[in-house]
Amino acid sequence: MSGSLESYLDAVPTSVVEQVGRARRVLAVCHENPDADTLGAALAIRHLVRARGGTADVVCGDPVPSLYDFLPDVGAVRMDPDPAAHHDLLVVLDCGSLERIGAVRERHPAVFAQPPRIVIDHHASNDARSPTDWVEPAAAATCEMVSLLAVRLGVPLSSGGGSLATLLTAGIVMDTATFAHPNATPRTLAVTAALVAAGAPLSDISRRLYRTKPDVQLRLFGRVLAGLESAAGGRIVHATLKLADLAATGAAASHSEGIIDLLAQSETADVAILLKEVAPAETRVSVRTRAGGVDATVLANRFGGGGHARAAGATIDAPVGEARASVLAEAERLLDAGPG
Repeated sequence: MSGSLESYLDAVPTSVVEQVGRARRVLAVCHENPDADTLGAALAIRHLVRARGGTADVVCGDPVPSLYDFLPDVGAVRMDPDPAAHHDLLVVLDCGSLERIGAVRERHPAVFAQPPRIVIDHHASNDARSPTDWVEPAAAATCEMVSLLAVRLGVPLSSGGGSLATLLTAGIVMDTATFAHPNATPRTLAVTAALVAAGAPLSDISRRLYRTKPDVQLRLFGRVLAGLESAAGGRIVHATLKLADLAATGAAASHSEGIIDLLAQSETADVAILLKEVAPAETRVSVRTRAGGVDATVLANRFGGGGHARAAGATIDAPVGEARASVLAEAERLLDAGPG
């Protein structure tokens, strides 16, 4: 079932194969505010290391949202590493920069500084430059990359009765919006086909990630979308999620997942922006752009963020109103400047 992937395996750096293959105690690290791609990739690394006789710990500095409870072994994810454990390899997964690891890195500086490090990521904005880093912006998801690593390591994609395939498929489904985004390539589809053949329940994964939402989340969506606004003659649509919206609906911050993708469905807008009030003086910005138009990473980079050409984000140390004015002004400037 992995034979059809042979033509893609040269993309996996030999140094990554060798280091993961010989590691005995790995710390696999997710990014803050985790999604299916970072969780699936980190748990898959745990699976690969264990399949080769080693042990691995998975750490995410934020709690795992209940949306991902269906992921195999998700209960193994810890918010803090064991400071007494001696890790011989640190694998950072789906983090566009090391800052995306979040506060857990600051809480345990020695744990993160001691072992050799590998970065496996697909964000175009990632500037990792170590010879052991594997950054591939053309990959639709980090899980797509880890799928190829599994084949290179000789671990069957069907390992664990389909649990490995499920983890990896979840990340691909999440980051392609079930293959609706333009980042889904022939390789993405070939990898997914191999994972489905290995036991991944594609339809169920898609339903859980994109077609199942608790009522409280739907109420939050309605409240935020009711405040939809436009700018630049309709070429920008934007909405704001305030802390008061969470309080009024009883929703958690993680329930905001998916709102930006609804905004991006605007018939007229070239840029969709969601601003989330994280704290009175902290705002999270998510950006989506149309193919051939504004590069979302350029907009996000103006505010210290990053991501992909069509999807990016940033955190701004400013109240949401101030952040909105700055982001909209920059978005309009980029639209006026033309594609880029």
